[in-house]
Formats: sequence, C-alpha cells, structure tokens
Amino acid sequence: MSVVCQNLKYLRKQKGWTQQEFADKLGIKRSLLGAYEEERAEPRTEVLEQVSDMFRVSIDDLLRRDLSSQKDSYLEKRRQQKLGSSRQSITFVPVKAAAGYLAGYNDEEFIEELNTFTLPMLGAGDYRAFEIAGDSMLPVSSGSVIVCHKIDGWEDIKNNETYVVVTTRGGIVFKRVQKSNRAKSRITLVSDNLQFEPYAVEMEDVLELWQSDAVISKSSQQSRLSVNHLADVATQLQSLQDQVSLLKKKIKD
Repeated sequence: MSVVCQNLKYLRKQKGWTQQEFADKLGIKRSLLGAYEEERAEPRTEVLEQVSDMFRVSIDDLLRRDLSSQKDSYLEKRRQQKLGSSRQSITFVPVKAAAGYLAGYNDEEFIEELNTFTLPMLGAGDYRAFEIAGDSMLPVSSGSVIVCHKIDGWEDIKNNETYVVVTTRGGIVFKRVQKSNRAKSRITLVSDNLQFEPYAVEMEDVLELWQSDAVISKSSQQSRLSVNHLADVATQLQSLQDQVSLLKKKIKD
C-alpha cells in the first residue's frame, strides 16, 4: 500500500470515523474513499489539501511519511507539542462551531481540532475563548471574543459576575450570573443591555460554566458601540423617569 493511502486510512481510524463519515467530511463518495484506501486510485490534490487542513499535517508528510510508524500516535504527538508550549494555550470556539461544541465539549479529539492561541498575561489554568453573537451584553459587541477559565459549578459562581454559560437548551451565552441561596438548583442569567429580560436556567441544563477573564474586540467597533450604548441607556432611563412621573401623578389624582 502506498504511503498516502495508508495515511488516509490511519488518520480516519484515529478519529474513529467510518468510511462514509470521512467521505462526507471530504465531500466525496464513500466508494471513492474506499478506492483511495485500497490503492485503486490516487487522491486528488484538492482532497489532500482538505486532509492537510483537517489534521494539521503537511501534504508532503501525507505523501512521504508513514504517520502510523511513529513511536506515539500522530495526534497524540501534536497534543504533547501544544502542552509543552511555554505559554498557556487557549482553545478558541467560534460562533460557527457552537453547535458542534454542544455535542463535543467533553470530547478531547473534537477540542483538539479547534484552533488555539496564547495571551502573555494568563497563568496556568484551563482556559477557553468563545466568540459571542448578539447585542445582549453591550457595550461588549457581537463578534467579541471572551477569554474564560472554567469553574466547577454553582458553589464557585461569584454573584453578578460575567460568565459564558453552556446549556443544553440555550446553547452558548455570555451573561451575568445571579444565584440565590434558597434555590441552588437554578441560576438567573442577566443581560447588561436592559432591553433583554433576565431568565432562569436550571443547573441540570448547564453543561459548563466559564468565568470571563478578558474581552477581545476591535477597538474602533468598541468605541462606536460604547457611545451608542450610552445613548440607549440614557433613553431607557428617561423612559423610566417618565413612567415614575406618570405613576406619581396618578397617585396624587
């Protein structure tokens, strides 16, 4: 068997994928993948490029190097290289990967496939970064990246601090978390944007809790949104004042 054919089969089995699953990810027919693995056809360049991107391995290695002959598995070697970095590696979860994250948040191989980056100011810890969508936490804008560290559960929540909360029903959200000592089975998620109502979440629906450490966003966008947010807050306060004045008038009448 040629090296490239052996490597395709090896990498597929490392992931535990069937031929159909791997073929679907590559956008080809299962029969064609079978032909590649059985050395009845040579993989096309575009297929090799997809495999290269998917497994973070060079095309030259795919063609010339027997990945299965290494002392440790290829994916494990990559994992150890990342762990050996002098800076803390932060796994990044973009919005487009949110749906997959709900199913694979505790799957080491899924997490391994996500991109990583480092920040100089973070010490040792279990960090993750989530891209957020929506305007519920203005002035933190949609598209900002929240860098967080993981906490174990309800007892470790600091009341009214910001967290990325991963839930079975609501997906991945960035909110302020409030808890009550009388109801340890639930938490309340609160938006900084007053246009969004707080809502309760049962702890049994919470998959993960990540306390925010830093927000990464474009400075130009942040400045613009901060001004807009202040204007919105002023409008909301004025509306509340008008309602209070109306109530006072009704009481006098």
